[in-house]
Amino acid sequence: MARRSAPLLKQLLSRSESQSQTRFNLSPTRSVTYMHRPGDGSPRAVTLIPGDGVGPLVTGAVEQVMEAMHAPVYFEKFEVHGKMNAVPTEVIESIRKNKVCLKGGLATPMGGGVSSLNVQLRKELDLYASLVNCFNLPGLPTRHDNVDIVVIRENTEGEYAGLEHEVVPGVVESLKVITKFCSERIAKYAFEYAYLNNRKNVTAVHKANIMKLADGLFLESCREVATKYPGIKYNEIIVDNCCMQLVSKPEQFDVMVTPNLYGNLVANTAAGIAGGTGVMPGGNVGAEHAVFEQGASAGNVGSEKIAQQKSANPVALLLSSAMMLRHLQFPAFADRLETAVEQVILEGKYRTKDLGGTSTTQEVVDAVIGALD
Repeated sequence: MARRSAPLLKQLLSRSESQSQTRFNLSPTRSVTYMHRPGDGSPRAVTLIPGDGVGPLVTGAVEQVMEAMHAPVYFEKFEVHGKMNAVPTEVIESIRKNKVCLKGGLATPMGGGVSSLNVQLRKELDLYASLVNCFNLPGLPTRHDNVDIVVIRENTEGEYAGLEHEVVPGVVESLKVITKFCSERIAKYAFEYAYLNNRKNVTAVHKANIMKLADGLFLESCREVATKYPGIKYNEIIVDNCCMQLVSKPEQFDVMVTPNLYGNLVANTAAGIAGGTGVMPGGNVGAEHAVFEQGASAGNVGSEKIAQQKSANPVALLLSSAMMLRHLQFPAFADRLETAVEQVILEGKYRTKDLGGTSTTQEVVDAVIGALD
């Protein structure tokens, strides 16, 4: 492939030097090399769950790009669907063995029906931290510039604990569970992330003015952890004000740490502001395992029409798979993939409908493969 033009390279190089775990730096010269440990180049097994709706399309896109890059990963693929009563045991065992999973969206029934398999996975593997990176992509117009937000969400308790019962006919009680243990560890993860990625601010999102005990405990935990990171500015914001501030001045936020439900709302809002859920990467991580998927949950299954037309946007999962490659300590492959994706977005020739284009999933994949250096 021909070398990139000077204007294109200049635009790509203009991004901040302080990048998050899911971002990258381009450099015209390679001044510092990555010194791997012996054996790091051995292919790694990754559990793959294509999922429902557009899931098979976008996970298939990742498979194609990984093969084109000759990335040192291979997939153990399992059929899992949201209508199942539980995640099959062999899938859980595969993730436990491989430590890493890449998944498409799993449909969750509304109202009655089986419980969310996404939540089951998080609880079974103790994937207590959800991370979504919402940022402006060069060449993709949005209402706000300079958006680069990382939403870190507690993933195992809160309203998602699923503790509901009918007290008497017509009266349902749903419990919100907040613990010191889970609040402290998500706060520690958020501050550690900020420290390791040269982030300057951590904002705790809460509703402690109303839920004084539950959200009060969450804030207390965040404040205690904040004292151990004097170099990182800590502040707090009530969740309703947070949503208003996000849509009016999102560039003020850096790292945000939230309880479970608020994090889902904040991450999807931030994703919409920064370019849409189809381009935002993310993942879920615990002490032993990590599952990478589209960052914002809205639209991760997609509509039947999009699946039939084969026009799902693969960008979010491609960027999530770059996060996965970096997690597996294959940074050069992650950089190549991110660079290729951003070049395709910047050039603007191949974009799916959600980004204002008419391209199919395969056309975007072919463009990304063509942009690999």
